[in-house]
Amino acid sequence: MTIVVQPVPEGTTATAALRRPGAAEKIAQTTAPVTLVPGDGRRTLIGLDRQELEAEMAALGEKPFRAKQLWHWMYFRGARDFDDMTNVPKAFRAKLAEHFVIGRPEITTDQLSSDGTAKWLLRFADGREVETVHIPDDGRGALCVSSQVGCTLTCKFCHTGTQTWVRNLSAAEITAQMLVARDRLGEWPTPTDANRLISNIVLMGMGEPLYNFDAVAKAMRIVMDGEGVALSRRRITLSTSGVVPMMQRCGEELGVNLAVSLHAVTDDVRDVLVPINRKYPIAELMEACRTYPAASNARRITFEYVMLKGVNDSLADARELVRLLDGIPAKVNLIPFNPWPGSTFECSSWTQIRNFATYLNDQGYSSPVRTPRGRDILAACGQLKSASERARKSRETVAAPEPEVMDAAEREAMAAALALH
Repeated sequence: MTIVVQPVPEGTTATAALRRPGAAEKIAQTTAPVTLVPGDGRRTLIGLDRQELEAEMAALGEKPFRAKQLWHWMYFRGARDFDDMTNVPKAFRAKLAEHFVIGRPEITTDQLSSDGTAKWLLRFADGREVETVHIPDDGRGALCVSSQVGCTLTCKFCHTGTQTWVRNLSAAEITAQMLVARDRLGEWPTPTDANRLISNIVLMGMGEPLYNFDAVAKAMRIVMDGEGVALSRRRITLSTSGVVPMMQRCGEELGVNLAVSLHAVTDDVRDVLVPINRKYPIAELMEACRTYPAASNARRITFEYVMLKGVNDSLADARELVRLLDGIPAKVNLIPFNPWPGSTFECSSWTQIRNFATYLNDQGYSSPVRTPRGRDILAACGQLKSASERARKSRETVAAPEPEVMDAAEREAMAAALALH
């Protein structure tokens, strides 16, 4: 497979070929962008909700309708400079530029997979970085958005889990990932639902979104606003490893689709694979799913299940999974394990994956096998990890291999669990 990597800014970008035909180059061009937070005392307007934006305009002595104008230009037309706002008085634009910016994070790497998947490494004002991924599919596509730098959790099969949690992203930094993707794809102004290159958002990037819920919720409300990006809550999926106390609140306040990273059907195995299970075991997690406010037969909860050879892929596992799902409007995404440097797991055989899927389908549960996308640029499920972190570790260890995914005690626990299993 071919990897296309281009630093930014340097003329043509790797994702230029994916842009909407006829997109305005003034908007899509990413050379010398104004940073999200420039460090000169000016503040970003990106990430403010409507009430906050009106308050900022009032502080400048302006009427509330100015906030509506700005909202339209930032989130419907994708303006990155106040001078682009042609129906706003020049004096007001100058006043805005004195106090605020509407920039973007720096794009340090632009990668394009041979299958069309795009990955951008974004650097924020403090030098921290996250990865954002666009997965195209027949004229539409999903944007995989990160919520933390690193991850609070340490799931053993996930590359991000080997990167130490650094901090939560702000609402501005989460929202900006959508804006950057639209810039790169030339998808301004906001298109109709039938003609979107970014038709869905999946909060499945770096981090556990329910451990940064306030910022995630604020960003998603901005994205869902009908006069801006205008993405329906039905087009947004939040993926959690099982932060049980926050699931009810998520359903009540956001009402987005829910995906649960299950990956095992017994506590002994899940305790090792997804350590948060030690705090919120499977029984509690499944009960929280049964009472999730936004779930229905029309909007089923997706259970993510990575297929690990000899760990969680037996027909006995499939039968137990069916038992666990009883009473939950559910579907199952079977994910062939995507290897990454230092990983110690193997992907289940295609025969075993097919048998597992057939059993679940025969029991009435839709169980598609997710086609691996972006593996060649480490953009597939479970492979995200900021390049700066990889480079830093490489320097510190002088090209030594990454730490083992499981220590001796965890390997012993896994072996015991599988023996009982």
